[in-house]
Parts: sequence; C-alpha cells; structure tokens
Amino acid sequence: MIKALAAFEPRGKLRPFEYDPGELGHDEVEIDVHYCGICHSDVSVLDNEWGHTQYPVVAGHEIVGTISKVGAMVTKFKVDQVVGLGWNKGFCNECTPCNTGDKNLCRDAKKTILGNHGGFSEKVRAQANSVITIPEGIDLESAGPLFCAGISVFNPLVQFNIHPTHKVAVIGIGGLGHLALQYFKAWGCEVTAFTSSEFKKQEALSLGAHHTIDSRDLSQVENAKPEFDFILSTVNVKLDWNAYISMLKPHGRLHFVGATLDPIDINVFPMIMGQYTVSGSPGGSISTIAEMLEFTKRHNIKPTIEKYGFHEIDEAIDRVRSGDARYRVVLCR
Repeated sequence: MIKALAAFEPRGKLRPFEYDPGELGHDEVEIDVHYCGICHSDVSVLDNEWGHTQYPVVAGHEIVGTISKVGAMVTKFKVDQVVGLGWNKGFCNECTPCNTGDKNLCRDAKKTILGNHGGFSEKVRAQANSVITIPEGIDLESAGPLFCAGISVFNPLVQFNIHPTHKVAVIGIGGLGHLALQYFKAWGCEVTAFTSSEFKKQEALSLGAHHTIDSRDLSQVENAKPEFDFILSTVNVKLDWNAYISMLKPHGRLHFVGATLDPIDINVFPMIMGQYTVSGSPGGSISTIAEMLEFTKRHNIKPTIEKYGFHEIDEAIDRVRSGDARYRVVLCR
C-alpha cells in the first residue's frame, strides 16, 4: 500500500489515504518522494476547477525522489538513482507524437494527477520513459518546479528557435515568469518584464530583466514600441491581448503557457498585416527536459521557493491559492 494525502472534495482539507498500486509494471519504476512542488495546476485539480477531478485525488506533479524499484524490462534506471517526474507519468508509445519525439503531446498520455495519484505521497509510480535523471549539481530542494514551471517556459525557446539577438517580453512575474526571466537572460536575449507593482519591478530586474513596463499604466502599454520578437504570457487571467500583439515586430509571436480559461479576443486584421502568430505549449518532451536541466545547471538557474513539510500541506496549498507565494512552494520530507 502507498500512503498519501488526498482531497475528498473541492477545497477540502487533505486527509491520510492509502491505495494499492498493484504489481509494478515491467516498464515502470517506483519512486520514493523526497520533494514535491505545489503548482497552481495542483490547486486547480484539487478544487475541480477544470471539471475533470475524480475524488479522492492525490495531487503533486513536480516530483523529486529516488528510485526504489524497477520493472523487469527497465534498464535505464537503478535503485537509489535521483530522478524527477512531471505532468505526465506515461504514454501510449504508439501515436505519431510518441514516435517523433513529442511524447508530451500524446493524446493518451497518462497524467500524473488526473485519473492517477501523484506526489503528495510517500511513493509514486510511472513509466520509466516519463522519468528523467537529475544531473549532479542541481539543487534538489528547488528542482521540483523545474519539471512543470521550468520546462513550460524553457520549451518555447527550443520550439520556436528564439535567438540570443531577439527582444523578448514576459507577462507575469510569478511562479512561471520568474523562471522565464532567468532562462531568457541566460539565453542571451534582451528581456522586458511586464510588472504590476514597484516591488515586482525590482524583483524582475534582479531576476534578469533589462527593462520593465508597468502593465497597469495604460500610457506605458499603449506607447510601447512594436519591437518584440516574442512575448510570453504566464498569467491565468484575461488581458487586452490586442495591446500586446501591437508590440510585436512583423513575424512576432504571442505565446501562452499560463492557462487562462477565458476566450482570447483577437482582432484578425492586425494579425494579417503583421503576419503574427499566437500559440501555446504544454511542458516539453523528455529530451527537452534533459536539455533544460543541463542549461539550468550550467547557468545556475534556480526557482525561488518557500519550503513546507508534508505535514504542513494544507497551509502550503493555501499559500499557493492566495497567490502570495514567492514564487514556488515545495514540500520537503
């Protein structure tokens, strides 16, 4: 039996929960969970904001731990190896995305916390090809958020061939945005942060932004030059997207990694005239995660975290719900 902490209703306190995972699959590994980040997506699942939650639910998809068991056909991992697990814990391994290096786009991917039990537990199981070794030199306490927030903002750099000479901007300096600033700066880009407070302005500059624009000041937004090659939105609220598109250079891209639930209202004519692109992406492939981890190690990039014990999980979740965390919350065992 695996001991865990589960929600039994939306916004309910988490309670002890045990489940039988059955026999270890021949292609699976079992991981002892040492650290697990709490992402806003975990809160969305706990509170059934997306309408897909099956209770009881064990959330947690920013997992760092050590291998405790390996399936009969697993050769790439051994017991006690330090690994990470993110949003997906398995794939169909048969579809076109799976066979062309884009397993994270598999429509039948097994989600770590949707229909399965995640890392708010002592152990978790996953297909071996969804798990990745963490290189030596990565700070393990803060590594969990890299498997969700980190790869979410790093993946577009690779997917869309962002150049070191590009001018880029980040909307939202929070759990995703504070990492995006660090990655974009280390990539060599000229970085602008859209901030909503003087405090966030100073934070953004310290994290790697070269410039800031106060997103609450309409004059600053309206007078911003159309100079950006790439604008990354990390927020989950509705904004005036046409205003941001007007800041793009021709061929520029507005890209979403923040999961706003509101429809995106965009005027088509400026899109046509500027040949702009609007896009979104979920995490990244295992190979891109590996690249992200090596880049993270080389440039000493770290999430800013607040640490809680697993016994403080309700307090930690409320901290994420409040939006006041700076900038990621991590459970430590």
